[in-house]
Order: sequence, then C-alpha cells, then structure tokens
Amino acid sequence: MPPRPRMLAAAITAALAVGAQAVPAAAADGAATGPSATTSRGVEIPAFYTPPSELPGADGAVIRSEPLPLALSLPGIDGPLPGRATRLMYKSTDANGEAVAVTGAYIEPAAKWRGEGPRPLVAVAPGTMGQGDQCAASMALEHPLRLNGQTVSVGYEDLSVYRLLLRGVAVVVTDYVGLGTTDRLHTYVNRVDGAHAVLDAVRAARSLDSSSVTSESRVGLFGYSQGGGATAAAAELQPSYAPDVELSGTYAGAPPADLTEVTEAIDGGDLAGALGWSLNGFLQTEPALRPIADRYVNEAGEKALKDLSTMCVGDALFAYGGRSSTDWTKTGQSLGDIIRAEPALQAFLAEQRIGSRKPGSPVRVATGTSDDLVPHAQARRLAVEWCDKGAKVTYVPVVLPGVGSGLLNHFAPLLADQGNAISWLTDRLSGRPAGSNCWSMPVQP
Repeated sequence: MPPRPRMLAAAITAALAVGAQAVPAAAADGAATGPSATTSRGVEIPAFYTPPSELPGADGAVIRSEPLPLALSLPGIDGPLPGRATRLMYKSTDANGEAVAVTGAYIEPAAKWRGEGPRPLVAVAPGTMGQGDQCAASMALEHPLRLNGQTVSVGYEDLSVYRLLLRGVAVVVTDYVGLGTTDRLHTYVNRVDGAHAVLDAVRAARSLDSSSVTSESRVGLFGYSQGGGATAAAAELQPSYAPDVELSGTYAGAPPADLTEVTEAIDGGDLAGALGWSLNGFLQTEPALRPIADRYVNEAGEKALKDLSTMCVGDALFAYGGRSSTDWTKTGQSLGDIIRAEPALQAFLAEQRIGSRKPGSPVRVATGTSDDLVPHAQARRLAVEWCDKGAKVTYVPVVLPGVGSGLLNHFAPLLADQGNAISWLTDRLSGRPAGSNCWSMPVQP
C-alpha cells in the first residue's frame, strides 16, 4: 500500500478513536437459543446476529431484542447518559422481494425533547463501515474502536447518533442487509436493500417496549455517504413501500446516486477496496452477473474479493488504498471499462440510480464541492433531478478546498456540515416548515 493512504488511514483511525473504550458484552436477553457465536477476523459475532430459520411476515416486525451497553456512557439520575440502548433484529424485504433479517440498535435518550409534539425519531443510516460482520454499526456503539491485529473498525457514526440524542431525539440505527447478520453478505450500496432497511428500522423502533415513540412521533432520516444514498433512496421509496412511515425530513449527505460515476472515482483511490464490496454485493443480489465476473476477474481479483468480504473500512484503507481494479482483471481493463463493455452491468447499475422518483417529503442534499471520492457533480445532479420533479429540496454545497486526498475531501464536509444538518432536521421534527432553494440551482456550485 502506498505511504500516503497508509498514513492517512492511521491518522483518521487515531482521530476518530479519541475517547473510545471497550466494554464487555452483556448477556443476551431474548436472543435465540441454538446458534453459537461465529468469528470474523478474530472478532466474536454474538449468536444474537444469527437469524432464525423462519421470519415474521410483517416488514419492521421485531424478531428479537436485548439490552445494548453503550461504550461512551455515564450514569445519570434517571438512567444512563445519553440514553438506554437496545440491540434489535427486525424483518425487512430485500431487492429481490425475499424476506430478510436486519439488525440495528434503538437508543432512548435521557434528554427531554423540547420541541413541538411528542418525542421524534430519527433513523440513522451509517456511512461506509465495510463488509465484515464485525463492522456493523450496532456493534460499534458498544465497541467504537476494534484494533486486534486482524481488523480495524471505527464507529465514526457514533458522533451523529450522540448529537441527536443530546437534543432529546430518539435514534434507531440500521446495520443494513447482511452487515452483522451471519446468513448472507452485505449488499453494499444496494438502493432498494438500503432504503427498505432504513424504513423498516423505523417500524421496528415504534413497536419496542423500550421506545417512547409512537405512530404520532415525527420521523426523520439522517445519512452521509453510503448512508446518504440509503436515506435518499428511502425518501424516494417511502410513499410506495412504507406509506405508514410519514417523513418530516431527510438529510442525504454526499449520496452515491450514480454508482457508475462513483466507481470511476474510487478506482485507484484511498477507498479502492469499496469496489470489492460493491462487486460482492452485486453478485449477492444478482447471481446472473456471475458469468461476467468469471469472464473478467483474475485470481488476484478473486482473492481480493474474498479478502474484502470480511474487512472493515480501516482494513481496506490499509490493505487496498491506492489499488487499481486493472490489477484484478484478466484483460487489464478497469471496472469502468468493463461496465462500458457489458450491457447487463449497465442495466443493473441503471436500476441502482437514485433520482428517478420524487420524494414525498422535504429533503436536504449536501455535497462537498471538492469531493472527488463520491463525486460532487453526481450528488448535485440528484438535487437537480428532484427539483425538476417538484420535490421540496434544500441543496447545500459545502465549499472546502481540495487537499489532495480523496478520503479527506469526502470526510471533511461530513464534519463541517453535520451540525447544520442536524439543526435542519431538528427544525423539521419540531414542525417548522421546510423551504426550498431549487430556484437557485442554476447559480449553485
């Protein structure tokens, strides 16, 4: 791995891990009996994450739950601060229409909600965590930093979760389809899987005994990067898939709306390993693409795909940062070249495009103007497409100078804009009407 991505990965890992601590896992309460724990890169995956053989019929139905100890927590008079967490497994439907178990976590905040109406709920869709089960966001709430010589997992999404909790907002976090659960591979950046997992997490949170939110509580969605794609897709699909989950607002930061463009951007960059997660996920969803993979992927590529299938984002930065997909193909073509040569791949990726449907509720699209990892242009285009369909869009270009690192160009807008994004979403949850700046798009960067 080139020195720059290696040093960059180490620096980000160290910065995000400030204040992190490990705590022992609590004994399962209500977890299924029978399945034993598995391991992924030396990390024990609790038996809780092994789905049962039969799933309930209703989307969002809770399959099981147990207390989840938060690593960053303090004792309080009325309970732990910033809240009391519950690990949960719930039923969803994947892109093929099949029933699937998804895990996540619900956190009941200790802080009072001081806005209008009952306590609201926000579903947080995590940014890229990886593809190994040990990378799941619900586990990161318990172990914000895992560093065991075999894997590096950083729970950077914990920051947004805690900021929402401190405002008295209840939070449910999804692990997405296949991340954490041991029965299948994570379908990374799959539009439908991600959207359904987010919306069904809301349904699951409403039905928990430990939850104070009800069907009257306002609901918001919050996500950046992979999470921004998932929340953007959820905002589009909510009217048809989950009409019972009325949304007050959706924040979609740096959404990978056009995976063809994103593929070109990350190839050879700091997060080149995400190409492997994408390919693995595509093959999980659409096995008919396997002959194309067999035709192009060489032995080194097959080894990389298998290796990446158990990696977290930290592992991929260290092991594959700066790598080109041309190293993984028999023909020496890049993945972008292969997409252009294969109509079946083009059709599959066209199905993954976000922006062809009108969200039924206000959306805030934010994108760093120097973001060359999840390219700014395609995220801006999503806002334009939604505006053209008559959606209520708040478009926010985060103007920061480029620093020569794709990862930092992508990560800096997350930190720079997160407070404003949470404030915008909190306003929606308080009942304040959302504006729209679609009229200004012709002059917006």
